[in-house]
Amino acid sequence: MSHPIKTESVRIAVGDGTTMGAHVARPEGAEKRPGVLLLQEVFGVNEHMRDVAGRIAAEGYVVIAPDLFHRAQPGFIGRYDDIQAAIKVASTYTSEHSKADLEASLAHLGGMDGVVGDRLAALGFCMGGKLAFTAGALAPLRAAVSFYGGGIYPDKIDLVPRLTGHVLFFWAGKDHYIPIESHQAVIAEMRRLEKPFTSVEVSHVNHGFFCNARGDYDAAVAAQAWALTKAFLKAHLEG
Repeated sequence: MSHPIKTESVRIAVGDGTTMGAHVARPEGAEKRPGVLLLQEVFGVNEHMRDVAGRIAAEGYVVIAPDLFHRAQPGFIGRYDDIQAAIKVASTYTSEHSKADLEASLAHLGGMDGVVGDRLAALGFCMGGKLAFTAGALAPLRAAVSFYGGGIYPDKIDLVPRLTGHVLFFWAGKDHYIPIESHQAVIAEMRRLEKPFTSVEVSHVNHGFFCNARGDYDAAVAAQAWALTKAFLKAHLEG
């Protein structure tokens, strides 16, 4: 069932004294619903991210997508044909920044009117995939979804013991940014510590296969990944 949605912009106070803008999409009506923290690629909270937020909200969840580059360049929207400019902005974003932003975003989401505060998940793409994984170690999330999350290994592998919810990973077999050995190391550590996970590697696609604005978009694989993501969120947020 698809729900009619509404959107708004909010401001979130972050623990380091900064203020962060965020895009919110939510189903209409007064019913309390689970919440999903949506985490951007290096290109910012752009049209694609807002579209994804709307699609998640239409499934019955309250979604918040924070502007993670609010310190360096508030409202930054990168171009897919100029990734170096986006990487330059992203290079200013530190682990301390991400921890503060994730904690503030999750606290805001969990405290919003109409949100069931103990039914939260994080979902992200690229750098956001790593941050969705990270969020699962910072708060008692029900679930996290990481699409081609670069840098989990080695940067965040030490967080695996702190994960509380089930993690769904998507990997691209032809990813130019994430070596196969890196994502294999992540899964090996998840398995070693007996953390609940689902890992999907699609052999013939590239990094960014989910985004219909990118040259590496694969419509068939994106549709399959979306169907699994919806089922995963339903199982862990509504079950």
